[in-house]
Amino acid sequence: MANENKIPEIIKSSLESIRSMVDANTIIGDPIAASGGTVIIPVSKVSVGIASGGVDYNGKDQAPAMRQNFGGGGGTGLTISPMGFLVCNKDGEVEFINANAKFKPDPIDQITDFMEKTPDIIAKLKDIFTKEEE
Repeated sequence: MANENKIPEIIKSSLESIRSMVDANTIIGDPIAASGGTVIIPVSKVSVGIASGGVDYNGKDQAPAMRQNFGGGGGTGLTISPMGFLVCNKDGEVEFINANAKFKPDPIDQITDFMEKTPDIIAKLKDIFTKEEE
């Protein structure tokens, strides 16, 4: 009997199991159409761990030509964590909403964010007041 290494078979089996559980739609989810032409796309993080190993050893009670024993195994761990949502409005603007924000934003970040959004806020207010005057 030829001495064959079984480790590649173990690794291949683990990878095929992962492939059957995770596809591109697991990381970037299917788009969800919302009102007003808005599209929401879920985004997740996938973490994978693989461990496998094995050993060929000779049996004590076997003839030298028959000494082909293998002991091995493998395991796979998979974690899928939601990260947030991409929100695309009808004008093509995209915003990422973080689903993992477990802390209060830094005041500097809040001020910076407000300053970045100020031109949009002013434009919307201008549109509101212009429409009321007409």
